[in-house]
Amino acid sequence: MDQISLYDAKTHLSGLVDRAAAGEEFVIAKNGVPMAKLVPFPKPNGPRTPARALGLTRIAPDFDDPDADIEALFAGEETGGEGRV
Repeated sequence: MDQISLYDAKTHLSGLVDRAAAGEEFVIAKNGVPMAKLVPFPKPNGPRTPARALGLTRIAPDFDDPDADIEALFAGEETGGEGRV
């Protein structure tokens, strides 16, 4: 496990995060004293399950697909109303 100074960690944070995501671990030291540890975040083991919020027991596969009526409003088309949001 590599030790890196706080200054170097701030300077190269993006690269360190990429390396940590690939499996490396780093100790971040301030004035030579270890203060924090940068480790990879665990990957999810499978699909998320609904938390039964509002009584939901499943999430439809298309829950985040664009809505045609809303898309038409942003495209400037009228959908039966005035065509404005």
